[in-house]
Amino acid sequence: MTAEAAQETGVDPLRAAPPTATEERPLRIALLSYKGNPFCGGQGVYVRHLSRELARLGHTVEVIGAQPYPVLDAEEGVTLTELPSLDLYRQPDPFRTPRREEYRDWIDALEVSTMWTGGFPEPLTFSLRARRHLAARPGQFDVVHDNQTLGYGLLGLEKLGFPLVTTIHHPITVDRQLELDAAEGWKRRFSVRRWYGFTRMQKRVARRLPSVLTVSGSSRREIVEDLGVRPDRIHVVPIGADTALFSPDPAVPETPGRIVTTSSADVPLKGLVHLIEALAKVRTENPGAHLVVVGTRPQEGPVAATMARHGLEDAVEFVKGISDAELVDLVRGAQIACVPSLYEGFSLPAAEAMATGTPLVATTGGAIPEVAGVDGETCLAVPPGDADALAAALNRLLGDADLRRRLGAAGRERVLRRFTWEQAARGTVERYRQVIGASARTAAHR
Repeated sequence: MTAEAAQETGVDPLRAAPPTATEERPLRIALLSYKGNPFCGGQGVYVRHLSRELARLGHTVEVIGAQPYPVLDAEEGVTLTELPSLDLYRQPDPFRTPRREEYRDWIDALEVSTMWTGGFPEPLTFSLRARRHLAARPGQFDVVHDNQTLGYGLLGLEKLGFPLVTTIHHPITVDRQLELDAAEGWKRRFSVRRWYGFTRMQKRVARRLPSVLTVSGSSRREIVEDLGVRPDRIHVVPIGADTALFSPDPAVPETPGRIVTTSSADVPLKGLVHLIEALAKVRTENPGAHLVVVGTRPQEGPVAATMARHGLEDAVEFVKGISDAELVDLVRGAQIACVPSLYEGFSLPAAEAMATGTPLVATTGGAIPEVAGVDGETCLAVPPGDADALAAALNRLLGDADLRRRLGAAGRERVLRRFTWEQAARGTVERYRQVIGASARTAAHR
């Protein structure tokens, strides 16, 4: 490994642990997931696919999670231990007040009181429940892998005998700042600050973590700058697409004018409002262009207002809760996949679209260029937040079938070469073993 590569990935080859007996045997892994919805956001996708590939490599994986519980591949031997919260944000009654008999302990009371005062309690309360659960199971896991909880309950797990690795996909402080920038009026800004109050805890915890995994060089830089984590504690392990599932299928007909995107929430970070603005411009040249959004249709807010202003309600379809097979065919049948985000820590939708051979238009926000590649070779790249540039790129692709075929083929080849879940699992296991070795040496010197 070169010095430059070591600096970028956070791996110091001179400090790598020597091979031990641990490297020869399968590991017992506890994977923590405070939120695992596979249809909303990337955390549930990460937990499902990483746990499956770890199991395929021969390791024992137990996911310890709260609602919404992740969908796991039980046939691969992955198990789920439910660590329930009060599920205060469940549909169709979010921000509900629990009945008196639902309260079990002081953590439940903390969860409700934080919600009542406008905060988001789940990272803290899940970490406290997870610590209590793990403390009752000494010696049962070789390593604990936290998926972006960053709660106070994680601190001190190593003293309980659990080497700890934490994945930070990207700092939530980025989301917080983008929402503050878009907030109108002091009441809205106050509400955003209160909701994201948990990021202060996450900063404090992140700085004390022994080992952090992240998914891109861009996220690594953000973690250093926003959270103050020492660079030598951060290690880049890119994630990927399920390339067996997300694959080309010539039998799926291409739907003329279909543009597909994924938007887990109506928040500025996802840039959907800019894509809606672009669609209005595209339809002046391509009247048949229409957008399919994998996500929930907003009834109010900037996206709903923009659709109404341009009269696009019938040109934008929202789908949610669809199966994996339905999602893949939706992407396969699109003429273009689009990632309009202002920022992404990695961008699974980009990798998955490219894996199907669907040509991609994407912004240059955050780590998206690391995934999507070079403009004109594997995608068409535009600046984030620029509806005019998005419209120009979409029109260009809609009008050029040869370019669509070329970008689609090059995109799949890039994903196969760089971004698969098996590669992600192998890189993660390598980091597990280094942390286990370091923890054993620390314990031996106590």
